[in-house]
Amino acid sequence: MTDFLDWPFFDGSHRALAERLEAWCAAELGDYHGDDVDAACRALVATLGQGGWLRYCVPAAYGGVHERLDVRSLALIRETLARHSGLADFAFAMQGLGSGTISLFGSEAQKRAFLPAVAAGEKIAAFALTDPGSGSDVANMETSAVRDGAGWRVNGAKTYISNGGIADYYVLFARTGEAPGAKGISAFLVEADAAGLEIAERIRVIAPHPLATLRFTDMALPGEALIGEAGRGFAQAMATLDVFRTTVGAAALGFARRALDEATRRALARKLGSGTLADNAITQSKLAEMVLDVETSALLVYRAAWLRDVRGQRNSREAALAKLHATDSAQSVIDKAVQMFGGLGVTHGCIVESLYREIRALRIYEGASEVQKVVIARAHLEGYRR
Repeated sequence: MTDFLDWPFFDGSHRALAERLEAWCAAELGDYHGDDVDAACRALVATLGQGGWLRYCVPAAYGGVHERLDVRSLALIRETLARHSGLADFAFAMQGLGSGTISLFGSEAQKRAFLPAVAAGEKIAAFALTDPGSGSDVANMETSAVRDGAGWRVNGAKTYISNGGIADYYVLFARTGEAPGAKGISAFLVEADAAGLEIAERIRVIAPHPLATLRFTDMALPGEALIGEAGRGFAQAMATLDVFRTTVGAAALGFARRALDEATRRALARKLGSGTLADNAITQSKLAEMVLDVETSALLVYRAAWLRDVRGQRNSREAALAKLHATDSAQSVIDKAVQMFGGLGVTHGCIVESLYREIRALRIYEGASEVQKVVIARAHLEGYRR
């Protein structure tokens, strides 16, 4: 159903985008069932680049579509891709997240060196924030970058890094020590072939995505690898996540819509007594709950995107609400769909089985659900105190 595109959050360009992408996905994408996830992701990045969709990940001055990143477009693309292919959504999302800090804070030379290639699907991007020992507690990361003459020397590790092992470059966050905690972190551009960078471990997760642990041993970086100002890395990371966190909710929404579609078709076709599963009151109750969750998530996601794009305001609270509700409720929607499919629902190769595996990570990455609750509660309390 596309009636939500008539909401006032969108303009004609968004409706045209959704229509074009839907047709492209139907023609170009299938569900991934292979063994070589690295090759599949490389191929998807190239295909998305050839289709022109990665141009939405970078500003117009560097090969993009919009003058600045348009969150509504990013969210619509992620929702649509997620309905068709979880791996295609992953490939698109990482091109955006892995280049977002460069788009927002990079030097002109950094932008020209990397962003056009990201938009064309010629360079695979990655965002290296999570330390093995800190997880969501980003301010206490231990990976360090120490000044070494005109450059830097990096030691430490990052883990659960999406596109780890296949990326052409990493946006790396490391402690540079200008101040304690969050104020002593900086962002760097690291080419994948940098001496001292090692892919220490490839990580297998429940839905097949390329992830890795990276290790840095006296990795030398030139001075121009620094993104923006030293000591501003934490703020840069949070600003990047502010843009893309809403789109995580959009991907969850796409998964939920696909699950609802599959469950509805199943309910209408599955015989139960003299009727179908859809005639059963319990099934109707579950479908109603699923519709409610999908509609509510869509409102939260596209409100957050609209606030950023149209009002031009920071939307940390609204993005947190959108991500929290969309990811948690998508888990519930997909679980209900699996239940309606019975044994088939947990059979490898069934769409709802793959959705069940795909959705779980979204409640963790780019700020776990528990972190989103803290963001929401603090914003609520601050409003009352004011």
